Amino acid sequence: MNVSEAIAARRSVRGYRTDPVDSAVLHGIVTKAARAATGGNLQPWHVDVLMGAPLEALKAAIAAKLWRGETETPAYDIYPSELVAPYRDRRFAVGEALYAEIGIPRDDKAARRLWFARNFQFFGAPAALFCTVDRRMGPPQWADLGMYLQNVMLLAVEAGLATCAQECWAVYPETVAAAIDVPPERMLFCGMAIGFEDIEEPANRLCSPRAPATEWLKIRE
Repeated sequence: MNVSEAIAARRSVRGYRTDPVDSAVLHGIVTKAARAATGGNLQPWHVDVLMGAPLEALKAAIAAKLWRGETETPAYDIYPSELVAPYRDRRFAVGEALYAEIGIPRDDKAARRLWFARNFQFFGAPAALFCTVDRRMGPPQWADLGMYLQNVMLLAVEAGLATCAQECWAVYPETVAAAIDVPPERMLFCGMAIGFEDIEEPANRLCSPRAPATEWLKIRE
């Protein structure tokens, strides 16, 4: 598989088989990904991979919090408070496309909340990754995190695995920090589900579109 093929194949997968992922394969992926570009060679990422009992304990803790309606204070805003067009429209469209695939109408708020709660079970994936970063780091280093995580997702494709990067975990930073012993000087950036795609899951039929290059590209010669 070449890089172009991996990029084309990568997408957010929201349903996984229960087959375990070899820890040696995961170790290879997350270490190879560290060749990502990073300004000043800071390498600001910190990575925790969970499987087995630690993963199940975290999912149980989050499920209990959701059941009780408990919330926590995110360390950052996942989306801007004023999300304008075309970004707002793209976010709305992909959400509606996902719910159309799984057959949940817009007015069924309860069913949509239940579906969204699956985020906090990693959609059944047998492995999960958390990325944390020193709170003193700024936007340039957050860009470094994105390049590292993209490497992880492309290497996962190469290994026959699927992923779903999940910023939603940022809304429960205290629970995650307790589960993976995050020191106070670091903050949670995101989580990621990792496993083998369940091709029978309707949500996995979704392949989000990309805007045509004419909307965002200019080449000057």
